[in-house]
Amino acid sequence: MTGKERRQQLLDVARALFAEKGFDGTSIEEIAHRAGVSKPVVYEHFGGKEGVYAVVVDREMRNLLDLIVSALDAGHPRVLLEQAAHALVDYIDENTDGFRVLVRDSPVASSSGTFSSLLNDIASQVEHILGLQFSARGYDSKLAPLYSQALVGMVALTGQWWLEARKPKKEEVAAHLVNLAWNGLSHLEHKPKPTIK
Repeated sequence: MTGKERRQQLLDVARALFAEKGFDGTSIEEIAHRAGVSKPVVYEHFGGKEGVYAVVVDREMRNLLDLIVSALDAGHPRVLLEQAAHALVDYIDENTDGFRVLVRDSPVASSSGTFSSLLNDIASQVEHILGLQFSARGYDSKLAPLYSQALVGMVALTGQWWLEARKPKKEEVAAHLVNLAWNGLSHLEHKPKPTIK
């Protein structure tokens, strides 16, 4: 194997182990064993477990963010929402190990960490789109960050649940997410008031 091929092999092995066992449950020894190399080979390429984990997480984050951002190309807000939901559910279905790596050691509810950082990046993209749509429709565009976090969080948490449940089909999951979000968003009050004081 070339150095590049060996590096990719180690990343593939590590990705599968991190998805299966998490960061703490995975060792350099196990990565090396599954790859059929000695521990020094892993250290040479990545400097240690933290190094290989950082590369795996970075690649997964870029992959997911690129998929979602590239999916957001429609003009109509409902179609944008549907594209984002489909992109996330497709990623979960087609890159299960990668998604497990992102969510296993960084729960969506945490204030820091890989998955929450990624969700903030995605929410920033959605925020920009919502801000433009809010302004065009007479809503306060300063509320776009709140709504983008709510939408992205709803899709991400549902994605985590669906990762294990795998029912209904992913297309139906995306359709239900869009149904809830869109039908709720389509009747937004301009200035909602709390009913409980």
